[in-house]
Amino acid sequence: MVVGLCTVELFVPGSQSLKDKRQVIHGLKDRLRGKFNLSVAEVDGQDLWQKAVLGMACVSNESKHVNQVLEQALNLIKSMPAVEVVRTQLELL
Repeated sequence: MVVGLCTVELFVPGSQSLKDKRQVIHGLKDRLRGKFNLSVAEVDGQDLWQKAVLGMACVSNESKHVNQVLEQALNLIKSMPAVEVVRTQLELL
């Protein structure tokens, strides 16, 4: 069993309040869960209105598949105009 963990630090430039940020992040989390069947949670920055840190997890029997799914998820995040990726960290267990 291979577990892939990915942490993504995001900047939400259009956010003017926590409500704005939560709306963007909630939509992003729903898309990631629906398209890639990932476990996704906001793991840091909950009280900051322009910063969010998402944690994503993927489990498979092959590390190649885990890498592929997490890379595709990162590409989806990077393609969204409402957020900017500040930093990413990918780890396989």
